[in-house]
Amino acid sequence: MSELGEGMAAPNFDLPRDGGGKVSLADFAGKAVVLYFYPKDDTSGCTVEAVDFTALAADFAKAGAVVVGMSPDPVKAHDKFVAKHKLGVILASDEDKSVLEAYGVWTEKSMYGRSYMGVERTTFLIGPDGKIARVWRKVKVPGHAKDVLEAAQAL
Repeated sequence: MSELGEGMAAPNFDLPRDGGGKVSLADFAGKAVVLYFYPKDDTSGCTVEAVDFTALAADFAKAGAVVVGMSPDPVKAHDKFVAKHKLGVILASDEDKSVLEAYGVWTEKSMYGRSYMGVERTTFLIGPDGKIARVWRKVKVPGHAKDVLEAAQAL
């Protein structure tokens, strides 16, 4: 599969979300969507990223964008993560990793010489037309939410 890039149609998703119910890309037709993929609930980098996106949630809303975080964690873990850190972003649960694979973020990683499959921290900015406007791969968390906000405001 070729890597998803700018100008390509964003793959749809329809997944369980924190707080019950489902979330799908189609729910936000005509709005910009910040879709950020992260490895695991309540780990240091993922917590900072979610808290940063939450802190800017009102600014994203003003820019006409909704923020959705996605990981392979189950909904129960998302609910605990949201409650513990008072998160204000939607968290989607992709336990079968089909959406992670569609977006090309379920990849081979290595730590301490050991290879394993995991989520590569990546953010997609999807325009109101459903096409990918911007991609950030191998995200470094500090300042990232602000960079994404600036891109969303420029759409």
